Parts: sequence; C-alpha cells; structure tokens
Amino acid sequence: MSFDPSKKLRVLVLCQESLIPPDSLEGYTEAQILNWKTEYDVIRALRGMGHEVYPVGISNELGVIHVAIDDYTPHVAFNLIEEFDGYPLFDQHVVSYLELMRQKYTGCNPRGLTLARDKALTKKILAYHRIHVPAFAVFPIARKVRRPKRLKFPLLVKSATQEGSVGISQASVVHNDEKLAERVEFIHRKTYSDAIAEQYIEGREIYVGLMGNNRIQTFTPWEHVLENLPEGAHNIATYKLKWNPEYQRVVGFTDRPAALAPELERRLLHISRRIYRLLMLSGYARLDYRMTADGQFYLLEANPNPNIAHGDYFSDSAKSSGLEYGPLLQKIMMLGMSYEPTQF
Repeated sequence: MSFDPSKKLRVLVLCQESLIPPDSLEGYTEAQILNWKTEYDVIRALRGMGHEVYPVGISNELGVIHVAIDDYTPHVAFNLIEEFDGYPLFDQHVVSYLELMRQKYTGCNPRGLTLARDKALTKKILAYHRIHVPAFAVFPIARKVRRPKRLKFPLLVKSATQEGSVGISQASVVHNDEKLAERVEFIHRKTYSDAIAEQYIEGREIYVGLMGNNRIQTFTPWEHVLENLPEGAHNIATYKLKWNPEYQRVVGFTDRPAALAPELERRLLHISRRIYRLLMLSGYARLDYRMTADGQFYLLEANPNPNIAHGDYFSDSAKSSGLEYGPLLQKIMMLGMSYEPTQF
C-alpha cells in the first residue's frame, strides 16, 4: 500500500503519562526538559509540518488507546512508549494491542521488540549466527551469584531488560567475584530485574542508526566521545552521563560522525543490516557497538524505537546522511503506515 507523503495526517502520539510535554519550554530547567524532550520535539515538529497531533498519555490502561482511536480515527499512532505499568518489557504488548485494533503505528513490531529488549536473548541469537558479542552470563533475582569459569574479568554489570542506562555507573565495571556479587545485588534492588554481566571490552563506542521494513537504510556511524574522561575511568554511557547536562560538560561529552576507514565502515554497515534482519526489527533502530583497537566490532545492544529527540544520536546521524528532522519523522510515519503484521 502506498501513501501520499504530502498528505496532512491525524496522528496519535502515544507517550508515557508522566512525559506529556508542556506547550512551551519557558520556565523549565535543562534537566527537566531532558526528561520529555523527545515527546516535545516530535509533537512540535509534526504540528509544524501541518499534521493534526493528539498526544495521549499511557500508564496502565489500554482502554485509553481504544478511546483515542475511536475519537480521532488517526491515520497513524506515533509510538513513543517505552514501558507499560512501569515494566519495560510490556511495551511489546502495547504494540500488539495496536495491531489487534488494526491501527497503523510507527516503530518496531512486537516480535522485534521481544527479541531485542531481552539483552541475553539478543546475544544468543547473534552468537549463533557468528556475530561478535561480549561473553556474558545472566544472574536472576533471588539466586546465588555463581560466575561461570569461562567468564573472565573485567565485567560490566547491568540490567538484563532496562533501557536508558538505568543502574549503570563507573562502579558497574567489576574486577573480582566479591564486587560482581555486590553489583548484581544492586541491579536486582535498583531495577527489579535480572542482571547481566558481560565481558568489558576496551575500545570506541559507535552507534549505527537504521530504518526500514523490507528495505533497510543505514545512517552515518556515530561515535560517543568523552574528551575529559578522568584518569582510570571507563568509557561507558552511564546513567549520570545520559541524564545530567552539567556532568556532560564536565567530562567533555560529545557525539560526532565516527572516523572509520572505508572498508571498516562498509563492514560495520553490512553487519548492522544483518543484525536488523536477524532480530526481525522494523521501523527504525539504533545498534550500539564497541570497536576494539584491531577493528573488531562487538554488538553491545540493539535498541528498537531509540530516542529520536532533535539533536540526539539517531536524528543527528540521519541528518549527516541527508535526512533532516521533519523528513525523518515523516519517513518514520510512512514506514509505519506501509507495514503489514504478516511481514514478520
């Protein structure tokens, strides 16, 4: 099915109830704005393009979506949901509900969300297909921490399901069994989720943005850089780094196009398209890699429906590839409107 990209659309923007943005940024601090910047940027840009936009806050009731669909008969639901009732893995069920309602939506399909949101399952699938991932082990809640002998230090400990660097700090990198047990317990207590400990790989942090359903478009590889990293600190995307603008300035955080040799870039983009298909992703996604000194790429995480705030990694890499913010959002909607659940 094809759609006229110039047509003005009725768009439901599905957000967490607590992240419905105000109409203006006036009077809010930089840190406050960061919480709902994506929602604000998307709504503002869509309205600026002439679309009818209806923000809908979701907490723990799917009926809100049903009512909004009946009230507004939207052409597409722009899905910015990352959890349901406080649980990240439930976002896939919100998308399944949209499919049951025969409602077109943006972003990833339920199967892709299921595979990619489980970081251990993602690594198992990719390792089976001989794609480099860090060695890892999962430590479930309420079980004694026993490190497999094959898993060597240093290790990075994080939630097996939470996104947004929740629970990640410099202390997440551990060098012995005592610290491993302490950090696993912290993740259990802090995130109410299983912990995953994975081989810590020194190197550059590189992201690749992709979009598409059947045909996949890749964007300029992007690099996360800390120019003033304190001596002895690890080059990792901690929660504080992601969500504290003042700390970002202190450590000289920046992101920019990754300077890669042409052959390395071609190999990275080829691997990225393979991963996108193997995990049955659709819509758009960001793949996070660690690149070692000898040019080996290790997939750290696959992020369907990544942050698409204006000026963030994904939108900046799209812009570097010739796709400005408004056209990027328009293409995301067109992909959603052309997607059929039987494709995956």
